[in-house]
Amino acid sequence: MTTDIWAWVRDTHRQLAEAGHHRLADAIVELPEHATEGRNEQLDALYPEAVAAARALGLPWVEVYLRHWRMQNLLNKRQQGEAVLPEAVDLLDFAHREETANCPQSVCVVQDFAICHARVDGPGYVAERLAVVGETLDRIEPDRACYDCLSREYSDALEDDGRAAEALDHLDSAANRMRAAGQPVSLRFHQARAGTLHLLGRHEEVLELLATAERAEQTQGRRLDERDQRWGALLRARALASLGRTEEALALLPERAEAERHADLRTAWTQTVELLVAAGARENDAELGAVLAGWVGYLDGVGAHRPCVDLLLAAGRLALARGARTVALTLAATGERKLTRLRRTEGVSEQVAALRAAAEALPEPELPVPPGELTAHLAEVRVPYETGADLLSVALDRYRGEQAGATGLAVLLATVLGGLGHARAAADLLWRYLEDDPADRELTGALGEMLIEARDAEGIRRLADRVAVSAPADGHWIRARWAAAEGRWAEALEQCRAILVLDDEVINTRRLAAHAATELGDHATAQRMYLELLERAAPAADTAEDSAEEDGHRAVREPDLWHLITAATANRDWAVVRSTGALLDIEFDEPEGPVDEEWQLVTVRATRTNGATSDLPALRTGPATARILPVLGDDLTLNHGDVVVFAPALLERPPAEDAPEEERQRWRPVFELLTLLDPAGYTTYWIDGGWPGDEPWSALRDELHGAGYAVWVYSGDQYRITDPADGGDTLPGVYAALGVPPTASAAEADALLLRLTDGWAHPLAWAELAKAAGAAPARHEEIVERYGL
Repeated sequence: MTTDIWAWVRDTHRQLAEAGHHRLADAIVELPEHATEGRNEQLDALYPEAVAAARALGLPWVEVYLRHWRMQNLLNKRQQGEAVLPEAVDLLDFAHREETANCPQSVCVVQDFAICHARVDGPGYVAERLAVVGETLDRIEPDRACYDCLSREYSDALEDDGRAAEALDHLDSAANRMRAAGQPVSLRFHQARAGTLHLLGRHEEVLELLATAERAEQTQGRRLDERDQRWGALLRARALASLGRTEEALALLPERAEAERHADLRTAWTQTVELLVAAGARENDAELGAVLAGWVGYLDGVGAHRPCVDLLLAAGRLALARGARTVALTLAATGERKLTRLRRTEGVSEQVAALRAAAEALPEPELPVPPGELTAHLAEVRVPYETGADLLSVALDRYRGEQAGATGLAVLLATVLGGLGHARAAADLLWRYLEDDPADRELTGALGEMLIEARDAEGIRRLADRVAVSAPADGHWIRARWAAAEGRWAEALEQCRAILVLDDEVINTRRLAAHAATELGDHATAQRMYLELLERAAPAADTAEDSAEEDGHRAVREPDLWHLITAATANRDWAVVRSTGALLDIEFDEPEGPVDEEWQLVTVRATRTNGATSDLPALRTGPATARILPVLGDDLTLNHGDVVVFAPALLERPPAEDAPEEERQRWRPVFELLTLLDPAGYTTYWIDGGWPGDEPWSALRDELHGAGYAVWVYSGDQYRITDPADGGDTLPGVYAALGVPPTASAAEADALLLRLTDGWAHPLAWAELAKAAGAAPARHEEIVERYGL
């Protein structure tokens, strides 16, 4: 089978588009890019509909393709392991059935299977990985793109078996075979080879290889994408740190936020940071420890057992260097638990044991006060979190089974551990104390928080079932918060309603119910919940001084009022909008009726049909409304003039007070689109052609605006078109969207444009509008051809 996968994709895309299946056609183009660039939200939004469409149309090859790219994202960008192992196994089986065996993407599914086992336990599954990948390499030609990918996968398995030199030989042999077959060696292949050289300690060669490979890419006219740039910088930083060139390494090391966004960077990023810390070039603080602990917890939760152990050992070494005894012991305990999930533990089990021994050898701090007074002492005297964890651990040890005195300390220690990124360990601690005091609501509340933070679905179910026996409302509350954390809003609302049946006076339940209703688009329920909340809550002014007290949550909060305004706006209940606005000291131009004023320019963030987001300029017309300004394409359900409701929270912080004046002037508030309120009814058509000059364009724009049309230019100064008078020269062009109002027909718009552009030296083309108008499109098609539009 030698089908070119991308040729197949192009043909399939064309066939689907011609058959009218445009969303599936777009998905097969967009989904791989979302997958490889780590645009997880966009992929998650696009994938279910696409794979369902492929199944409905009876397209098993397309299904294999879509499932493979999603699996690539789950394994590589999200570093998942055992959590997706059943899917990886099922996909391998599906891809090798009679109807899918010849699909060009079926070979790539072998890589998914191997990567998934590597995430679970790379060294433990070396034999299986080498066997399945080796068999596939033997039966495919080196001129196929998948030969590059599978060769890297085979090399990774050799590295996991401690055979880095053999892995390097394999890569070099594979590269020679690909070149001989006319297949270019990818930059990612060279980056994989750089990783092998790192294992062999050949760091200067890493730098030389990356420079040569990237230069070759650019010479061949291929632009380095964001992923290649990130990895190039990280691999260089690690090599430079290994060579002791710390300043250069620090300059290249991606920001921690990059590793937060892209989970595949974390292992190499941590290795680099550990080298820099050892060289005294980077601070080893509790914040770094908390970040690494969070990453360890993530890998733990998705069943990436081997990467989890590797990362926690690095975090443990750094904790030991900080003298963070409790944190180091917690990491050791996590390591001991993870060892039970590995098939092959030699070498790593000794490292986990060494971590525990070194942690236990660290000195225990002296308690500044008796154990029973420690909670009050820590509240009065601020100490670093890691120090607080050590003190609380000593105090708990002193109590030794005295539940009454220890419970408060246990809850506080769990809270501290959670703040340090060890939510799973905090939950384990609280479970032990709950066994002795199952009715303690403080314990169950704290345990619920930690289980949700640790994303422990089974633990949450267990706790909710247990609590519900004696306190049904508390059981529903745990389930409601977990459903909300996972975005299961219908379930969250259902659980909240069950609580309200049991206790009609609750406040926070109504907040969560209103939020869930808003997410579901049920703005009537959201408004009702907020109004009931205001009826039952104490006024904000009456509780401002007591907000830290136990009943402080019963106060009306400013966000409650803003959310009520938003819900009432979506429901067109302008009386509530105005009365609630008065509580926030909002002044309106008119005392009653719909709110439609001119406030300020804002940005509304909307989601496109492919899952991507767009920031749209808009004019704010009220507390929670804005009118969209640009003319938009069909990949958005909005258009010029539409009035939308937005969520009240700012999505981006304003510039600091000391920021440059230009930056502060340029900043606009960014809000999330909630719902469409009043559609303006504009239809979009595209205009393309030669730029007529500022004066003619301004005249055109003014005439169009005066007739109720809208126009929005998308091209910039860099847009050039072919000059038909001189094939080697170009002209400035303009590409714009025309918004036709509902009061005008396509024929009227076509006639208006013909009149307004008559006599221009270089005509514009609007083929789709001409077709809609019933006019012959030949004139426009000729312009497109002549000017190379």
